[in-house]
Amino acid sequence: MIGLFAAGERGRRAAAELAGFLGPDAVVPDGPVGPALRRLWPRLGAAVFFLGADAAVRLVAPLLRDERSDPGVVCVDSGFAVALLGDVGALAGRIGELLDTTAVVTSASVASPLDELVELLDLTVDGDLAACGAAVRDGEPVHLANPLGFPLPALPDNVVTGGHGTGWTVLLDDRVPAGPRPDHLLRLVPRTLVVGVGSGTGVSASAVSAALAELEVRGLDLRAIRAFATLDRKVAEQGIADALEDWGFWHDSTTAPLLAYSGEELAVIPVPNPAELAIGIPSVAEAAALRGAMELSGGGRVEMAVEKVKGATVTVAAARVLPRGRLALVGLGPGAADERTPRAEAELRRASVVVGPDECVERVRHLLRPGTAVRADGAVELAEAGAAVAYVGPDAGPTVTGPVRAELVRVNGVAGT
Repeated sequence: MIGLFAAGERGRRAAAELAGFLGPDAVVPDGPVGPALRRLWPRLGAAVFFLGADAAVRLVAPLLRDERSDPGVVCVDSGFAVALLGDVGALAGRIGELLDTTAVVTSASVASPLDELVELLDLTVDGDLAACGAAVRDGEPVHLANPLGFPLPALPDNVVTGGHGTGWTVLLDDRVPAGPRPDHLLRLVPRTLVVGVGSGTGVSASAVSAALAELEVRGLDLRAIRAFATLDRKVAEQGIADALEDWGFWHDSTTAPLLAYSGEELAVIPVPNPAELAIGIPSVAEAAALRGAMELSGGGRVEMAVEKVKGATVTVAAARVLPRGRLALVGLGPGAADERTPRAEAELRRASVVVGPDECVERVRHLLRPGTAVRADGAVELAEAGAAVAYVGPDAGPTVTGPVRAELVRVNGVAGT
């Protein structure tokens, strides 16, 4: 939703005129600017002020929380449409064309699409995100390597999959690249790994930590660990608990749980290296890693990332939750634009393809990223092929009734319906 705020009759007339051009997502609230802004702020995608820049800054400053979630801000004053905050350069340019004013866009007012990608996929950043983002904003060719095939939102045309003639490389992977680190490499590390741990009684924390370090020697980035897993009777091993606490400290994470499974559950998991264990099951580390990955995948594909590594009275192995396509079903309902939920708008920005009837797509077209493809049908097939897809329709209920081999999310697009 775009909120248009103005003080005085002349400003309100200009705001109402601009709202007519911007379409149904633009609203001109009644009453004084301050209370209206505070009321609508959580639902705004952008705020346009027909005020001086100093007045606009004073109004929004107490409301700012996070540059990734705060609305963008444009100020229209004295013949200029100034992009003050957020990724609103395109909006400022459009306002400039509609009102025959000069659009002013600075690099500081344009967010890098890489910032939002980091947030969407919960990625760990290794490298200079700001510098690489500036290269993307400046139109420099940037190579994106996505070997695991994550479904990505629409990205600028200068973000290419071929690396020839590019300065920066963005690598989205849970593995550490071999060899010397090249200049201008930005690594984005997804949380895809489940590490299985098997041990003898009384195993030491140092032994477990040493075994985890061996996974890194075999090419895995330990920041990609999403969970640990083990046999239920091993949860009480103090050495395992201490080693995992130490891992969380060094990798700035306390969110990787220790999953526990019974021997009966692990005994039926096919593993690449079964053994005759004294506890009567063929595997702990590999089976626990695969069982945990299956649980976290939500029915998606998993694979063995590193087979079992034996240490002193401890064995570890890593399984990978493979990415799959995403299908968000966004029900627009009969509600007005100012009733649209932030979740619906986030899913539309996350999609690389939007599918739906023409009349529904037109209602949200202004919310889509540049480069987002639009299709009339084929949402399920596109998602199952690995794309990030949003289907928009009158409601999100009956569109998909059978099983879908993609992550399926239903979003109520209008508050209160």
